[in-house]
Amino acid sequence: MDRIKVGVLGATGMVGQNYLRLLENHPWFEVTYIAASPNSAGKTYAEAVKGRWMLEEPMPDAVKNLIVGDANIVYSAKGKCQMVFSAIEADKDTIRRLEEEYAKNDMPVVSNNSAHRSTPDVPMIIPEVNWEHAAVIKAQRKKRGWTKGLIAVKPNCSLQSYVTPLHALQQAGYPIEMAIISTMQAVSGAGFPGPASLQLIDNVIPYIGGEEEKSEQEPLKIFGKIVDGKIVPTDSIKISAHCNRVPVLDGHMACVSLKFADKKPSVKDVLQIWSRYTSEPQKLKLPSAPIPPIIYREEQDRPQPRWDRDAGRGMAVTVGRLRPCNVFDIRFVGLSHNTVRGAAGGAILMAELLKAQGYF
Repeated sequence: MDRIKVGVLGATGMVGQNYLRLLENHPWFEVTYIAASPNSAGKTYAEAVKGRWMLEEPMPDAVKNLIVGDANIVYSAKGKCQMVFSAIEADKDTIRRLEEEYAKNDMPVVSNNSAHRSTPDVPMIIPEVNWEHAAVIKAQRKKRGWTKGLIAVKPNCSLQSYVTPLHALQQAGYPIEMAIISTMQAVSGAGFPGPASLQLIDNVIPYIGGEEEKSEQEPLKIFGKIVDGKIVPTDSIKISAHCNRVPVLDGHMACVSLKFADKKPSVKDVLQIWSRYTSEPQKLKLPSAPIPPIIYREEQDRPQPRWDRDAGRGMAVTVGRLRPCNVFDIRFVGLSHNTVRGAAGGAILMAELLKAQGYF
């Protein structure tokens, strides 16, 4: 199978670097174009990130000598790639405009950014949860006059640690009425260079700008339905979130308490549901799909970021500490790798899903 030529916008940043790492030797995609800010444009990629390569793995040889384009100049990508992954760092209006311009020029856009997450005809996809939302792309293209272009986005990184386990329970016939979620989010989620060491050493910061709003609103769209060419968020569940920055390098953790709307499952029921859960990415055998998508750790003190964030090549959700809740019905701890599943890896899996569904 001929690989699809892809570009990475914002390739010099932390998320962009993870895209390049994860796309190295990918069976379906080949990186043939990279772009970043005007300051990096015109340099080789190795020159542009000299002294700023932030990953443990070495820079992929295939991208070292690629000339960095200006992400603001859309026509520079024409003929060099067939679709783009977007990790642009700019204000939301700029990102929104640029992503629409790339799509208008026949390039599907799979985005890590938040600019289009609330756009009604743009699917915000966790592939194991709401793969059906890709169907709204037909209405998106019709409304905007696009033929090959599209925009699809991934949700906030911290959602990955608990939305799939919640969805599995709802799919099994246990609708959730309320959720209280407290996240402990790694410093890499703040991008490079992140919080100053004097802020985080011997400390926890109980505020991350915009995170609580995203944690409370984005799952409603993910659990919503397509109506008249738009995704209508659900109103059946209420979420209250507390978001904290903690001195951990990678791995977002969530402590979750759930109240069910009707019947409630036993602890045994929940364990069976999670252990048996599989979904569309696994059925389609997508290259980045974790098997299984949900891993349960029985130890009392797991999951832990250091030991569990890389489960399923960093793409699985690890859960543990499932027990009854004294206020709601059940409670548990979830963990996911924020810069893999929560960022570049989640977007790559979404692109694999869209390709398998025939959208490009």
